[in-house]
Amino acid sequence: MSAIKKNALGRGLGALIGDTGEEKKNAGIHLIEIDKIDVNPFQPRTTFDEEALSELASSISELGVIQPITLREMENGRFQIITGERRTRASKIAGLSEIPAYVRHADDQGMLEMALVENIQREDLDAIEIAISYNRLLNECNLTQVVLSERVGKKRSTVANYLRLLKLPAEIQMGIRNRDISMGHARALVSIDDPKSQLEIYSIVVDKELSVRGTEEMVRDFSTKPKQKTKKTDSKNTINDYKKLQEHLSKFFDTKISFKRVSNGKGQIVIPFKSDDDLERIIEILDKMNK
Repeated sequence: MSAIKKNALGRGLGALIGDTGEEKKNAGIHLIEIDKIDVNPFQPRTTFDEEALSELASSISELGVIQPITLREMENGRFQIITGERRTRASKIAGLSEIPAYVRHADDQGMLEMALVENIQREDLDAIEIAISYNRLLNECNLTQVVLSERVGKKRSTVANYLRLLKLPAEIQMGIRNRDISMGHARALVSIDDPKSQLEIYSIVVDKELSVRGTEEMVRDFSTKPKQKTKKTDSKNTINDYKKLQEHLSKFFDTKISFKRVSNGKGQIVIPFKSDDDLERIIEILDKMNK
């Protein structure tokens, strides 16, 4: 890998592992029995594409494991994966009994930090996966944004932009993960404070397949558009009308009727019943109303 590529990926695991004398002594590549290797309990990656694993397994069958994995040696003679779970899985599929590995020493927090940073450096990550990894490094590893930006080799503003994506509604976050919109689209949407407006513009962006620039213009037009005052639907008269209707229905069905209503006028009428017999009584009343 060229120096340019390394810089693009950030400082990487070296920034977390350090360069102690003990690490230099253990820096050689070892052949480790796959049966003695356990998965990393802090692995942030939860899904592995089966087809891609099969392709990698075929490549390993022909060429072997080109890039060694990185392991943590445990006290019981077993090892935990720091990086390289995908290569380990593919090696098992390929029928290998041993795999080349670097052996490191790290505590649980170090394991989590290394796994997250390695995960961030994968080229196939979407923006939300990166944001979630950044958020975990901040919260679970007690890092500040300044320290985090140094660990991953990114500007603090870049880290902050990714973290802001987690404030978007879940539907938009899923759209980013499914690559319906890009990071550029998302950065434009996150500048809007109102989630409902974000979703409305998001739907238009997806339906019309707007470019990032088109999305930015749409958001800009929305931001400069004068805000119309909304009329309150819950006036005193309306509230009184609902109370009278609630009392009337409660007497009619001989049970305490309740209304669940939101500000836009939509809602539900809830008719409670105390037993199966009571339910049958209410159904009979409704049946008579239909005749």
